[in-house]
Amino acid sequence: MKNQQSSDFIDVLGAVYERLFEQVVEGFHKAEKASAPVLHQLIDDAKEEAVKLEKVTRDEGEKLAQWLKQDIHEAAHYLTETGQELEDWLGFESNILQSVALEKLLKTADKATVQMLALKMELARRMTPHTGEVTGAGTLVCDKCGEKLHFHKAGKIPPCPKCHATEFHRGH
Repeated sequence: MKNQQSSDFIDVLGAVYERLFEQVVEGFHKAEKASAPVLHQLIDDAKEEAVKLEKVTRDEGEKLAQWLKQDIHEAAHYLTETGQELEDWLGFESNILQSVALEKLLKTADKATVQMLALKMELARRMTPHTGEVTGAGTLVCDKCGEKLHFHKAGKIPPCPKCHATEFHRGH
């Protein structure tokens, strides 16, 4: 991250993640055809803009784009597979969600669009959230011990506080 103190690094990276997500949601709602490739292109375009404006380095932008695609995939997959609501995927009430972008995307997209996105994104390589990466709002569950980590806004994933493992999945 250009010209950032290390203590501010994670907060700034989380803020850039949130802004990328907001741009993607705005573009997705304006798109003539809602599809996984369109969504991925919007994420890549937002990443390029952040790099161009020197908000993040190219490497940080690539990681943020990957993490954003991962979070959207997990949300769409969970909602279509379980038929549950946004709160169930997040692991807490959406009214305390600090970023309204995810709620807006998932509550306003019609069920068919969300199902189609989940199906197409499922074909992509499954990604597992790891310690050190940035994730969006929601709950991560430790793959090793089941401990839950709640994120009310985008932030860096720490090691599991219970067993110190480094791999997680979305859960509630």
